[in-house]
Amino acid sequence: MRKKKRISRGKLQNLIGPTADLLKYVFVAVMGVLLLFAGAFLSFQQPLRRFFSRLGQDWDANLNRVFPDADPLQVTHFLGGLLLLAGSYGVYRGVRAFFVRLDSERSNNGKNTMVAGFLKRQQLARGPKIVALGGGTGLSTLLRGLKQHSSNITAIVTVTDDGGSSGRLVQDLGIIPPGDMRNCLVALADAEKRMTDLFQHRFAKGSGALTGHSLGNLLIAGFVEQAGGDVDKALTLASEVLAIRGRVLPSTTQHVTLKALMEDGSELEGESAIVNSELKVRRIFLSPSEVQAHAEAIEAIKNADLICMGPGSVFTSVVPNLLVPGIAKALVESEATKVYVCNVMTQSGESEGFTAAEHIVAIQANVDQKVFDYILVNNESPSATLLERYRAEGQDFVHPDIDRIRQMGYKAVVGNFMSETDLVRHDPARVAAKLVDLLYR
Repeated sequence: MRKKKRISRGKLQNLIGPTADLLKYVFVAVMGVLLLFAGAFLSFQQPLRRFFSRLGQDWDANLNRVFPDADPLQVTHFLGGLLLLAGSYGVYRGVRAFFVRLDSERSNNGKNTMVAGFLKRQQLARGPKIVALGGGTGLSTLLRGLKQHSSNITAIVTVTDDGGSSGRLVQDLGIIPPGDMRNCLVALADAEKRMTDLFQHRFAKGSGALTGHSLGNLLIAGFVEQAGGDVDKALTLASEVLAIRGRVLPSTTQHVTLKALMEDGSELEGESAIVNSELKVRRIFLSPSEVQAHAEAIEAIKNADLICMGPGSVFTSVVPNLLVPGIAKALVESEATKVYVCNVMTQSGESEGFTAAEHIVAIQANVDQKVFDYILVNNESPSATLLERYRAEGQDFVHPDIDRIRQMGYKAVVGNFMSETDLVRHDPARVAAKLVDLLYR
């Protein structure tokens, strides 16, 4: 009940909150002017008294000439009131014109206006506390939508990637894989597009030892080295460079390898080997199993208003975070609204033929606790042309078997959450809007 009462105030806070600091600053300015005049009067009261005494005598004499039948005191009060109104209006017009001109200048340069930007930041700062867990492109897609509703976002990222640029940096430098963290940093970034594009730049073939490396991965590796191996400090530095809305945390700062028990009883080691196998996954586990969860990640889960898991590869993006000791327990104990965002399409090598309910079954097979209450399911099928293209690559539309989901004891949130271009993915704006809307039910 406490949580719902606090969240129910959110809409009102979003409406009036952004102007609160502006009103505070105006009040401070007015008080400053009054104190300035009071100080001047006390410091120069003798000459001021003589001046105003002579002025008062001349003033009364002049008023008697102009208004012979009127009370000089009443006329003085009337004229003083007019001057106060005129002065207040002049101050209002002047300040307003200043900010309008400032805004128009910045708008003409294609940038966010100063006032609009200030109000937006104030609104986001009063947004709900959101935790998003996952990895890969699914998590970063979700974050792009969520950052439009709050800057109180904590992205908890899986650290089992062992392929591509991340895998090479793990082997060469001994750091935890930076790739998924880089994608989340860029997704939450408020920096100029040139900066985010720079972070996402990947060196092409013919670049020697840099071939295939992401520049953002290299920069994070550099930050880690500058921070003396402290991953948290490195991510803080990268966050400052990109001016992100929120923060990015690894689920653990320890090295961990993903392992899988396959359908034939064999074991595979490493995320890449699991994804590329033609065998179905029976169970996922970590090696070593007793790693330590990031303390701030656990704290963020405890204090969250909204917790999102997925979308993303069920065995290599969603489940690994839940296997880190302490995270699943914190999710179970959290009073937040907890939502699993189910994938739109199946994934070759992980979830061939899975329905929406079977994604949940796969998670339950690896995590013996109920870590979410809502399932967000897309029910809009892609075009026949796109389906044909995906099926040729071993992927298909995730069938929304809503009745089965409800029979399993979960609340289904159903709708068209798909963005269909040349790829079939979740629409970040639609998904984020629906997730935040769940808080106000």
